[in-house]
Amino acid sequence: MSIRAFWNSLKEGFQGIIRHPLVTIASISTILLMLLLMSVFFIFSANARYVMKKVGQQPPIEVYMKLGCTQDQLDMLQEYLKTNPQQIKEYHGLTPEQNYNRFRKELGDSASILDDFDYNTYLPYTVTVQLTDPAYADEVVMRIKAIPGIEKVMQESNVMKFLTRATKTVNITTFVAFVVLFLISLFIISNMVRISVYSRSTEIAIMKFVGATNGYIRLPYIVEGAIVGLVSALCAWGITHFAYSAIYKKAMLNVVPTSIYAILPMRSLSLSILLLCLACGVIIGSIGSGIAVRKYVKV
Repeated sequence: MSIRAFWNSLKEGFQGIIRHPLVTIASISTILLMLLLMSVFFIFSANARYVMKKVGQQPPIEVYMKLGCTQDQLDMLQEYLKTNPQQIKEYHGLTPEQNYNRFRKELGDSASILDDFDYNTYLPYTVTVQLTDPAYADEVVMRIKAIPGIEKVMQESNVMKFLTRATKTVNITTFVAFVVLFLISLFIISNMVRISVYSRSTEIAIMKFVGATNGYIRLPYIVEGAIVGLVSALCAWGITHFAYSAIYKKAMLNVVPTSIYAILPMRSLSLSILLLCLACGVIIGSIGSGIAVRKYVKV
């Protein structure tokens, strides 16, 4: 295809949008609705993963050193925790004396029963470890247990396993929902564009007989579909942006951003939603239009 023919096809694509305003409005509305649904699923899944990740960091792994452990053994544990920032979010160690003072504080008025307690003999060094992701729990526990001087390692294994399974379920559900919505949108758009193509079926047949290639005939419709998808994507992103910002403002009115109940702000989702809408909108519009015109270029 020559450059001139290419630009003519692009021009025809823009004119096609104006030529059939009702079909254009219906196509934009359909893609817009599907993109809004995709955006809602994306926001829900992103927040679900975000909350589950924070919840997974809450139940810490409790590490108990053996009584009378050496400083070298404590240093080995600290070295492992310090050099694994990908898995270890943070850790906090307590000496026997600090554990003793904590117990006294928890006992309150009954703390006097510990007045003569020899904490250096009966209390161990302890370390609480918080993970960046609950999926790392089994590996971290196994590696900590292999360090000399470790008496036992306690973790909320059931909670960790549940959160790992829940995260996978959310990811799979989101992917399936995206695929289903994408296919539905493709089907609806291809059928709606077929209406405008049908009205020009005679013109398309004449173009074929005078030597126009399939690509030359199909390109204007693909351009038209891509523009419709682009407009729908920008509208969907704008509606999602303002709607979620309003919801976030109300939901986070009395919630601290660091709380496990906090949700993601719009600034963390805005670019991802925009790219998702643009990619899906343009692909749905252009492919749907290409499918719709395919039948009529076969003369």
